[in-house]
Formats: sequence, C-alpha cells, structure tokens
Amino acid sequence: MNRTLSPLTAARLKSVSLVICIALLLSGCSSSSDSSAGGSTSEASGLQQVSLQLNWFPEAEHGGYYAADVHGYFADEGLEVTLLPGGPNVPVVQSVAAGRAAFAVTNADRVLFGHQAGAEVVALFAPIQNTPRCIMVHRESGISKLADLRDVTLAIGTGPAFFQYMQKHLPLTGVETIAYPGSIGPFLANKRFAQQAYIFSEPYVAKQQGADPVALMVSEIGYNPYASVLVASRKTLDTQSDLAQRIVRASARGWQKYLDDPAETNALIDSINPDMDAGALAFGAEQIRPLCDREAPSAPLGQMTAARWQTLIDQMVEIELVDADKVSAARVFDDRFIATTTTSP
Repeated sequence: MNRTLSPLTAARLKSVSLVICIALLLSGCSSSSDSSAGGSTSEASGLQQVSLQLNWFPEAEHGGYYAADVHGYFADEGLEVTLLPGGPNVPVVQSVAAGRAAFAVTNADRVLFGHQAGAEVVALFAPIQNTPRCIMVHRESGISKLADLRDVTLAIGTGPAFFQYMQKHLPLTGVETIAYPGSIGPFLANKRFAQQAYIFSEPYVAKQQGADPVALMVSEIGYNPYASVLVASRKTLDTQSDLAQRIVRASARGWQKYLDDPAETNALIDSINPDMDAGALAFGAEQIRPLCDREAPSAPLGQMTAARWQTLIDQMVEIELVDADKVSAARVFDDRFIATTTTSP
C-alpha cells in the first residue's frame, strides 16, 4: 500500500515500522492469554483486552473503528481494544494469521493474497464497499475517465493488483510508468503526470497546494475490492466466535456514528497522527461516506456477498495473482455476525 508521505513521516518511517514489527513479534512469543490474542481481562477495567492492527497510520479510512473506541461502543461489548497503527511493511494479514493480533484491518484483495500464501484470514465486516483507489490526473490534461488515460507519465507502486488489472483492460496508449515517488511533488510540477492515489488523501493535498486534480476511480473498470475490512483468523472464529460477534457489532455502531458525525473521532485521529489535520480529516470523511453505500440500501452496513468476492477472485486469477484452487469465496468471508448488528449509536 503506497500513500503520500510527509517529510516527517518519511523520516520516521523505518523506525516506526521496526517498532511495530518488534511489538508484533514479541506479542507472538507471549502466552495465548496475552491481550494481543484477545484473551486476557484488565484488572483495572474488567474489560477483555483485544488488539486491532490497522493497515496504515490512523486516517479517515479507520474512522469507524476509532469511533467505536471514542464513543464507548467497544466498552459496551466488554472490550478494551488497542488500535495499533500500521504503515509500510507492517505484515497485517500475517500478524492475524499467526495470532500476534486478534483482529486487523485490510483490503479484500489482501485477504486473497493471504489465502494464496497459506494465511487463512477471514473477512467479517466491510464498511467501505467501494474501493477508494484512484488515479489522480490534472484537470488540464482533459482526461476524465480511465479509458482515456494516455500520453502521461504514471507513477505506480510495486506490483499493485489494480494496476495489473488496468494493464489488461485498458489501452494505456503513450503511458509511461515509473516508480511511485511517495509524494505529490512530481505531480505538482508536471501537468502530464498522473499517479496512484486514495480519493480521501492525495487529491486533498494537491488542492491545498494549488493543483486542480481529477480522481479517476479504479472501480470504473470493475475492479472494486472491499476496503477497511475487519478480519480475523479462522482459529479465532472457531474458538472465540462470541468475541468476533462483539467486535463486529461495536465496529458497525462505530462506523455508523462516524458516517453520521465524525467530528469527535476526527479530533482524536488528529491528535495521534501528526500528518493529519482537521481539514484533511473532514475531507476524508466526506469522501468516504458515498463509498460506504451498499448495493441494496436496505442491506446492513458492512455486508458482503459471495458474488462480489467471487468476482474479485476471478479477476485476480485472470491476472495470475492467485490460483483458483487455493482461494474460495466460501472460505474468505463470514458475514454471520453482520446480521446481528445494530448500527444505531
């Protein structure tokens, strides 16, 4: 996962990732009753301690999970949840599969990569129904949809699945790809420059610095994995299904609260992530709201379908990133807890 990084984040990147990885390794060496495995109870609070590993530094895409903490929804379920910041190179799926974290947040295609590699994690709840992935171009380029992407320099990270799908389904005439630089500096300097982005992140930064960006959503071409997906290991589901049910229920309430009123949660995220500010978080919450719309308006928040998962599997088989005999829609998600949730705060 590649995002725009400020100089502050770039400077601390290696040390932060190292600290998180060491913490995960140490937790993996502790007993199964350690809080990271969701098994111990705090003597002070009487709440069951659980870890939730994020896939990036705290941002609006994690808003519902932080809202569940801020507004006491985790506590209502008897849980004391520690939200662990992520970042580049933090092994989110592997940490859950190995029991170093009880739950985690990742994207649907990462779940499939995990199964391909033998890490059987299961998606429980998918608040962001439509991928925030986009390609950011300048309005002056005249490009208004992905099919028209041509005659630009395109900055892309190393081997993302969505770009391999784009290469197979778009002409990309005259498009020269280069390594993603980790900032929007080159974009600001060149009107024929395009780059990967998240709808709630880079476009805001570009606008703040005087550009007029257009976000071309990757979902336009049908590649649309669920995002900010709550996952657990198969072992956790088999041995602690009640815990899984409680964290899904609290997360659903948190996400509904965040979509309705993100202000208090954004204030917390602002205080713990120096790369975020009130404006960026407000923009992020606004952009995320329509991405959470369900296919059927009456469907519960976070619902997943076998058809959507099978479509994603077929797409990743098509671009030869997973093997059909190693990944099954029936194994990658479990939505039984969503039906028991209530999203009213």
